[in-house]
This record gives sequence, C-alpha cells and structure tokens, in this order.
Amino acid sequence: MASTKAIGIDIGGTGIKGAVVDLETGELASDRIKVPTPEGGEPDDILESTRELLDRLDAVAGDEAKLPVGVCFPAIVKQGRTLSAANVSKKWIGLDAEPRFEQILERDIHFVNDADAAGYAEIRFGAAAGQQGLVILTTLGTGIGSALIFDGVLIPNSELGHLEIDGHDAESRAAYSAMERENLDWKHWAKRLQRYYSHVEFLFTPDLFVVGGGVSKHWDAFAPLLDLRTPIVPARHRNNAGILGAAALAAR
Repeated sequence: MASTKAIGIDIGGTGIKGAVVDLETGELASDRIKVPTPEGGEPDDILESTRELLDRLDAVAGDEAKLPVGVCFPAIVKQGRTLSAANVSKKWIGLDAEPRFEQILERDIHFVNDADAAGYAEIRFGAAAGQQGLVILTTLGTGIGSALIFDGVLIPNSELGHLEIDGHDAESRAAYSAMERENLDWKHWAKRLQRYYSHVEFLFTPDLFVVGGGVSKHWDAFAPLLDLRTPIVPARHRNNAGILGAAALAAR
C-alpha cells in the first residue's frame, strides 16, 4: 500500500525547511522545521544540514520513519545532476547531486527543481487542481521561477524567468526583487509584469497562470492592473509549496 505521508524538504539560499506532509489532504502533518542554509552554500555543508533536518523529521514521524523523501533545490535538475545554482555555491553546477544526497541521507529520494515542486503542489493540492490543458506557474521573488504543467504532467526545468525581453533577462526587470531594488510602486511594477506575462502568453497560449512567491499575498495590489486573455490566479501554498510538491513527487 502506498504511503499516505511523505517528507518534503525545500532547500533555499537562506533557509532549508521541511515537514511531514499528509498526501491525502495536502496539509502539513507536522510542524515545519527550518534551519539556516550554511553561509556560502557549499555542497558538503548543505548536505550535512539537510541530513540533520531529516533526522529531526524522522524523529517527528516516529513509527512512520523511513517515509518517502522529496528534496527540491534552486537549480536546473537533469537526471539527478544540478546544472545551475541560484543563491548557492557555484560548486553545485555539474554536480551529481541526487546520489550525493542519497548517500548522506541513507535512503532513496526524489530530487527536483524548486519551482517545479511548487507547480506540482498547486496542481495536486492548490489553485490549479483539476485544471486541464497548460498551466504555467511563476514564482515572483529574487528571480522568476517557473513550472509548466500539461494535463497534470510536469514538464521540468522551464526557466521562463530567463526569457530575453526588450534586451533584458526577464527576471532582472520583472522579479519582485526588481521592484524593491528600484523602489517601484505597484503601478510601475505591474507594467513590467504586463510585458512579461503578455510575452509568455503569446509564446505558449496557456489555459491558466498561477502566481506564487511571497508577493502573492499582495495580490490585490497588482493583479487588477494586469490585462491578459489568460485567467491568472494566486498560488494557494506560498511558503509551503516546495515542501508539499517535493513530498508528493517522492510518493508517486
């Protein structure tokens, strides 16, 4: 019988967080535990911090120890290898990361890009549940992460934040960090979002946009300023999306 619970771990540039997830309800079945990402984001240091976090989660799970484990990470992930590195050491680039994690965690894991995990959480438990056709999730934060999901199937490593628009890397102009860095008001930032989403809409003709990241809590400040043909909605599982998606993918 497939497990109804799994562990999700979300590794970021500033923190590593994880929890036990109830896969039937899409809710956390334990408190969320968070530890700082080691300064410099070196592979060995992150691996050790992740092992310590998993030990704590196993203790929380108690008799249900050895649950499936999913780990999401801020990088392009191809066959377990990290091909990029966002806000962590460049030593991750080209690293066979999944077997390294499995060795130190002493179990099989499912290893996935963080935006892809968030997208899968929204299709399984959130704003895109039951949606047919093409769903594009974007996370607006330090950069722009993206996830493509077609009829519930995840198409990994889309990296739509790096589209070139008007001679610029899209996320350098339209990420939430650009708004903060340049002290833009909602109206002027929304103009940049409009340019970005209109371009993505033209390229892909999606059926639904889902917008995640911390800025989604300010949805009413910027969403009404956007004019798109495609429905656009806020993500439901903001800071827990990576944990939920990683856990759900691990238990498939």
